[in-house]
Amino acid sequence: MTRVADIFRRTDAAAGAEFALVLPLLILLIFGVIDVGRYMWTLNEVEKATQMGARTAVVTTMVPTDLAAKNFGVALGQGAQIPTSSFGGMQCTSNGTTATCTCVSNCSGIGTTADSTAFNLIADRMALFAGMIGRPNVQITYMNSGLGYAGDPTGPDVAPIVTVSAVNVGFTSLIGQFFGISLRLPTVSASLTLEDGQGSFSN
Repeated sequence: MTRVADIFRRTDAAAGAEFALVLPLLILLIFGVIDVGRYMWTLNEVEKATQMGARTAVVTTMVPTDLAAKNFGVALGQGAQIPTSSFGGMQCTSNGTTATCTCVSNCSGIGTTADSTAFNLIADRMALFAGMIGRPNVQITYMNSGLGYAGDPTGPDVAPIVTVSAVNVGFTSLIGQFFGISLRLPTVSASLTLEDGQGSFSN
């Protein structure tokens, strides 16, 4: 006959009880390791997407159409270098369907009309490399590089440094799904100098 005191001395199920206590922590640790790997993989995808976005942007139609069409030769003289006082920079974004451009610095006399088709081409190209990037996550910035010359008859007068950025890109972690936590990747950017501004790209 088993006495009550003997029941409290028994250790038959001690290992099982200890495992049950440790199991939730073990699962969190495993999911945490997986999440770190997924985070780094996703960040690498987004980085590659911005590189390809920048490459596409510098060989295709410029998004700020007024900047692309601006003839700086009228004010500066044919062949003159375009100073930052005449053009500093412009940034273009999209709400998903329509692109808009805003002046970053020194855009006097330059309109802010945006070519949504050109913007969408770049953003959609990026989405091929990182599907989590949507058009609203893309920013394209054109900053004066000091290259190009006023009155260029073959294309845009300016040859700005084009920076393509992926901003506010979401990341869903395995652990975050349990606790309702959503994360955002840091802003990732890639820059190149405009090469054509009116051409096309190929794979």
